[in-house]
Amino acid sequence: MDINQLISIIKNKIEKNILIEEIKIEDKTFLHKKHQSYQEGKFHIKLVIKSSKLKKINKIDSTKKIYNILNEELKKYIHSIQILII
Repeated sequence: MDINQLISIIKNKIEKNILIEEIKIEDKTFLHKKHQSYQEGKFHIKLVIKSSKLKKINKIDSTKKIYNILNEELKKYIHSIQILII
C-alpha cells in the first residue's frame, strides 16, 4: 500500500465513524527513516482532527475511539500515529 491509499482509507474511515468538521492527515515518515526501528511499508502519520464531538470527551477516550476505527491499518501499515484534536 502506498501513502496516498492509506491517507484515503484513514480519511474515509474517520469521516464515516466520527462527526468531524475537518481532518488533516500528514505523512511524517521522512522524519523516521534513519531510526533503527524503521520498516519499509510502515508509515508515521499525523492526524489533526477538528471535531466538537471528540473535544467533548476526554483525550484518552477519543484516542481509543480513533485507534478502534483504524485498528487494521495500525496493525499493518502504521508504525506511529500522532493525534491532535482541536
